[in-house]
Amino acid sequence: MHRRQKPSAPEHKRDLAAHGGALSMSHNDTRSFFNFSQLVLSAGHLKSPPVLKHSKITYFEVEILDVQSKKQICIVDKVPPSSTLLDVKHKFHKACPQWYPSRVGLQLERNGPYLKDSINIQSLAVSSIITLYFTDLGQQVGWTTFFLTEYTGPLLIYLLFYIRLSTIYDQVESTKNFRHPVVHLACFCHCLHYIRHLLETLFVHKLSGGHTPLKNMIKGCAFYWGFTSWIAYYINHPRYTPPSFGHRQVSFAALAFLMCEAGNHFINVTLAHQNHSGSKACFPSPTYNPFTWLFLLVSCPNYTYEVGSWISFTVMTQTLPETDTERKHMILSFSLVVGIFAFLMVIQMSLWAQKKHKLYLKRFYPEVRRKAAMIPIIF
Repeated sequence: MHRRQKPSAPEHKRDLAAHGGALSMSHNDTRSFFNFSQLVLSAGHLKSPPVLKHSKITYFEVEILDVQSKKQICIVDKVPPSSTLLDVKHKFHKACPQWYPSRVGLQLERNGPYLKDSINIQSLAVSSIITLYFTDLGQQVGWTTFFLTEYTGPLLIYLLFYIRLSTIYDQVESTKNFRHPVVHLACFCHCLHYIRHLLETLFVHKLSGGHTPLKNMIKGCAFYWGFTSWIAYYINHPRYTPPSFGHRQVSFAALAFLMCEAGNHFINVTLAHQNHSGSKACFPSPTYNPFTWLFLLVSCPNYTYEVGSWISFTVMTQTLPETDTERKHMILSFSLVVGIFAFLMVIQMSLWAQKKHKLYLKRFYPEVRRKAAMIPIIF
């Protein structure tokens, strides 16, 4: 019989090491697979990356026709739905450079109202093609320029008459006649009125970026500048006669004038704060300031105070006719011109107040329905 040979010690160790290594590798593979399985189970289902959907944007075409001839002027294409009418006007200006945006008036119908620049173009669309009618509004000026020009003129014109230029009055008569104190007071009140308007235009009123036709500014300047020249000529005339009731009439009228000016300013400040406070739109309400309590009676107290200022100014500078025919004619002319100006201001302010009152009735009917427009009970 053959005896089985025992492996030598080094060979025996090599076999054990190889067997142990194989077991170790198998155990490590099992642990790695187990860890990977746990990771997959804890992560949940594998999600495929989201598929990007390309949204289709619908562009509009705006066909612009002449309001008179109905002929096509141009087509503004590729107008995004988020565009406003002002954006369309800018594109129209690029196609037709002779019409800049401020002088372009666009209407949905030939006899319809002009559309606002802020309106969204998508709100006008019935189909992908929008038809608008074009009207040339003429040369335009900004509202700030409009008011600054309208109010600066009377301020400077009155001062030219106040210093009694030799080209306006007789120099000998000007130096010989004494100026009554009411002449200086009238100059102060008149300048205060227009300086207030200028400062409010710059710092109080939040004027929109809109425009108005140049012809409107010319008409406004002709009215204010013309009447200022007429009034200033007679008040600063060397033959001017003081009011008939003397100091008492001047004092009470001047006090009323200053109160109306203060009231007008506080009302404008209240309106400016109400329009730009960011709160929900509501009818302007009176505050702790007594000058704003007129809101309880009328819807447009700023016009009430404006009329009160000019009536007070008329009373403060009133004159009496005298026996001298030439002097009587001059004084009568002065009384007429101041009275006519005050009367025209009442008419103009009442028309503006009625227009604004109708807008208030549409927006704030329960709060405005028992109020007058400008003068309590009247109008």
